Order: sequence, then C-alpha cells, then structure tokens
Amino acid sequence: MSRYNYQRRSTHRVMIGGVVVGGNAPIALQSMTNTPTMDTEASVAQCERLAAAGADIVRLTAQTPMHAANLGNIRASLRAAGINTPLVADIHFNPAAAFVAAENVEKVRINPGNFVDPGRTFVKIDYTDDEYAAELQRLRDKFVPLLDLCRARGTALRIGVNHGSLSDRIMSRYGDTPAGMVESAMEFLRICRDCDFPDVVISIKASNVVVMTTTVRLLVERMAAEGMDFPLHLGVTEAGDGEDARIKSAVGIGSLLADGIGDTIRVSLSEDPECEIPVARRLVAHIASRAAAPIEMPDGAPGVPTERPALVPQVLGYDITDTPVDMPVVHVAHPNALGKARAALDAIPGAVALVVDYPASMTADEVVIAASVDLGAILLERPLDVIGINAPALSRDEANNLALGILQATRRRISHTEYIACPSCGRTLFDLQTTLARVKAATSHLHTLKIGVMGCIVNGPGEMADADYGYVGAGPGRVSIYRGKQCVIKNIPTDEALPALLDLIRSDGYDVDEN
Repeated sequence: MSRYNYQRRSTHRVMIGGVVVGGNAPIALQSMTNTPTMDTEASVAQCERLAAAGADIVRLTAQTPMHAANLGNIRASLRAAGINTPLVADIHFNPAAAFVAAENVEKVRINPGNFVDPGRTFVKIDYTDDEYAAELQRLRDKFVPLLDLCRARGTALRIGVNHGSLSDRIMSRYGDTPAGMVESAMEFLRICRDCDFPDVVISIKASNVVVMTTTVRLLVERMAAEGMDFPLHLGVTEAGDGEDARIKSAVGIGSLLADGIGDTIRVSLSEDPECEIPVARRLVAHIASRAAAPIEMPDGAPGVPTERPALVPQVLGYDITDTPVDMPVVHVAHPNALGKARAALDAIPGAVALVVDYPASMTADEVVIAASVDLGAILLERPLDVIGINAPALSRDEANNLALGILQATRRRISHTEYIACPSCGRTLFDLQTTLARVKAATSHLHTLKIGVMGCIVNGPGEMADADYGYVGAGPGRVSIYRGKQCVIKNIPTDEALPALLDLIRSDGYDVDEN
C-alpha cells in the first residue's frame, strides 16, 4: 500500500443500524458511555448527549446477561425519543452476555483474549500442535453459535483485540507482541470467513502509539495475504486526558487515516464522553483537508526559514540554542504538510529539521490535532533531529510543549510523566477523572515514569502493560496497586490507595516528595 494513497482501504461495507462502516462511507465517530448500564435513565440521557454531540455509534458495557438485557430498555427509550444512534454492547469474560446483547443492540463487541479463554492465567504455558489445534476447535465451537444468532438478528460484530489481554494460547506462541495481537484477531476472522459471516468490524488497540500503529499495519498486511478486507475501527486505548491524550490519539489514529487505513474511530479520553466527539471530528477534518491538497513542494522548500521557529530537538539534553545552523531544514505549511514533508524528506539523507507552519485561521485545538498527525506520522516513520511548529494560535512555549508531546507519543524523546488511563465506562469502580487528577498532582514531576490509572480489573492490568506503576479498581471502594505487571498491594480501601502508590514509588528510589 502506498503511503501517499488517500483512498479508503476497506471496500467491504458493514451496516450497523443505519450507519455504514467501510467502503467509501464517511468515517464514523464513536464514543462509550460511563454510566452504569443498569441505570436506564442515566444511560439514556448520556446517549442523548452523545448523539447531540455528533456520535454516529455509541457503546455501553454489558458485564452480565442482566446488563445485556437492559440494553434493550435503553434502546427502546432512545428510539421512542426519536434517537436512532446504533448501540454496541461491550463484552468481556462473559459469552452468555454476548448472546443476550445480540438480541438487543445493533452490534456486539467481543475481546478475543477473553471471549472463550479465561485470560492470562498461565496455567498452561506450552501447547503441542495437537493441543493448539484442539484449543482452536474449542474456540470455534463456542463462537459459531454467536455468529448464527447475529446473522439471524441482523446484528453486526466487532472483534476487538487489546494489547495486554491476550489468551494463554496466543501468549504461548507469540508473546505479548504485535504478531500475537494480530493472530488473536485472525483466529476469529478465519471462523467468520469460513461461516460466511461478513458483518464484522475489527479493532486492535494499545495505549502505546508505536505498538498500536505497528500492529494495525501488520493486521492490514495479514488480512490482505488471506484475502480479507474487513473494516477497521481505530483508537489509542487508555490515552488519558488533556493535551497529551489528544496528541497520542491524533498521532496514532491520524497517521493511519492519512494512509487510507481506518473506517471508524474512537478518541478515548478520561473525560466526559461528550468531549471525545469534537476531537474526533477535528481529526477527520484534518485528514480531509490534506487529502484535498496537492503534494508538490512549495517554492523554496526544503530550505532554512527566514524567521527562526519554535524548535524542539529530539535528543534529550540537546539545547534548542545549539541547533546547528547548517542543518537542512524542511519547511512546509498546512494543508497537506505531511505529504509535502514526505516528498522532501525522501530526498534528504542524514540530519534534518522539519518545521511546519499553521495559519492564523486555525485555533489552538485544531493546531494540536493537525501537528500531531503531520509530525507524528513522520516521526513514526523515521527519526528527525529537530522539529518545529509555527502557529499564531500558540505561544512559543505552547508550541514547544506540543512538540515535546508529539516526540513522547512517538517514543522519540521522553520529557514528562506519562499517564495511561482508561476513559471510564459502566464498569469503573471509582471516580476516574478525580482520581487521575489526584495521581497527576502527586506524581507529575516523575518525568521518566509511566503510571496507569484504571477503573477496573477487566482489562486494567493488561492494558496498562506499558506502565511502571498502576492504580487499578479492584471492587467497590477497593483498589489494587501494581509495580509493572505485578500486583503488589491487593484490594485496599480507596482512601489508602494513593498513599500506598506513593510509598511504593518512594521505596523504589524515586523522590516522590519533590512536588
């Protein structure tokens, strides 16, 4: 696939209620409620707000068959109010809930890592070829009846793989790797193909942008090799909140959309769900603006700009004032800065600076998304020695901070504490937004660390696989504390959790009291 191909990748179309996903349909915008699914009134009200914000599809969690059944009541209330936004049931660890949900919503999302398998128990580490084949047959026996029910009800399916929640079977052969994530999806997609069930959308997500984009591109290659063309749902999971979350999402989702990969997106924020839709809309609008602009280089580029921009070096400790004056500078402007930069950089070997200009007509929020896509996509492809952002909407400090955030999202330079935080849903066991703010206030000076704040244990320990430390909801009013992937303090009261986390970090030699 050409990286300059702006055509949509998937030609296969899936109907989800009245929304088309795939083919040349517009990119559908999604979000997820954070209300308890058994609270019909609150869930309906939030779905209404999401629909008003522009969500094309809304997902709700369904922990049990009882929760899945109540989705029917939520759906009926929305339809009675004239709101026809398709609903998706989010299923983990409970296949029975998937069967009930298939009769009550337009789409069911299952996680291959825990639909049939119990998750990462490591009870069984090594599988012979015969044992592995037997496990695949067991998967087929459990999965095919759900396909039959979805076919009969006209319900679509999402195969949603998450980094860190792979089955023991996959872990035994592939480990927690992009190849393992892709194979986890392919096992289920092969059954869908064999059963001639076409109404499938795929997602394959991670909180690490590099892992997410690498895995999605590998999935596209594997599907093509096996003659599949299913639509893709894109997202950077557990992105957190604020500007860093928007940067990570725009780099991950945008770099793929820019190459024609992706049919529906969700920007996952640890904020009110309604906040996700405007960000997603700006992201799609930026992709559309570059697709409509020519790739040819402007006059005088590459070259040294007449005015020194806000430059941020990639190498830690490399002072901005030390930027070599003889370094080639590729200086491009919106729209289609990414296409222009690629065209210029392909012809320049060695050290180089990339500077992008954004017009005064763009707001600060628009520049954050645009620069994250443009510079982020380049940095995922190749190293740069210096990057710079010129935008009237941003001060120099704001432009530098944005550049540092893009470098961190692409893992080219780590400059500040990174937070891996779920966007909250009906499974969340504490006030996630308030908790995340408290954790940030206590740890934001620990610039080399990645800290996870996860609302529940369903995916928390696995999806924060990148984190150095974790704060995970373990039950109502209870929290467990992790060092890496290991739970070291179990099931303590919520009011003791933050001090316990800080004590653990302090015991590992970090100056927690610097703030």
